[in-house]
Amino acid sequence: MDDKIMEIAQRIRGMREDLDISAAEMAELLEMSETEYLEYESGKRDFPFTFLYKTASRFGLDISDLITGTSPRLTVYTHVKKGRGLPIERRKGFKYHSLAYLFKNRYAEPFLVEAPYDEKAEKDEILLSTHKGQEFDYILSGSLRVRINDHEFIMNEGDAVYYDSSNKHGMVAAGGRDCTFLAVVIKDMDGRMD
Repeated sequence: MDDKIMEIAQRIRGMREDLDISAAEMAELLEMSETEYLEYESGKRDFPFTFLYKTASRFGLDISDLITGTSPRLTVYTHVKKGRGLPIERRKGFKYHSLAYLFKNRYAEPFLVEAPYDEKAEKDEILLSTHKGQEFDYILSGSLRVRINDHEFIMNEGDAVYYDSSNKHGMVAAGGRDCTFLAVVIKDMDGRMD
């Protein structure tokens, strides 16, 4: 994983420099200090999912470009077999599998997400993030404790939520077992998710 983090960090630094974007501008976009941003860019920290999305959007890239170093090429359809989504382990313990990573110019990002149960995380304050656009989450198995701004609720198998993801939101597995859900992140009207 460390080699993968370093490869992504090098791509990000290279793109930022090629586009003549300052580290200070990226830090402001990502709502962190410049020092913290440079730690990510040097490969000293693993990347949160939102970091990758906002960075790819700022660079005018597909997130697949940052993660794999190659651009999607399919324009009619993409068929992803079970277990073959592009794995992205970008949030503490959560495993994201991109289900449309080979499709060029996507309007939405569908993911199969595995959220591991952690008793401490279930009881703690939920880590919140934001990104432009909207999101749809559908629970396939297990339960998920969800927070959107000041609203908190439990979702169970078969439950769905659709929301404006520019609002603070976060989630953790609940009920003593792992949770698997489909998450579809939809770009805003300008085609952005940062």
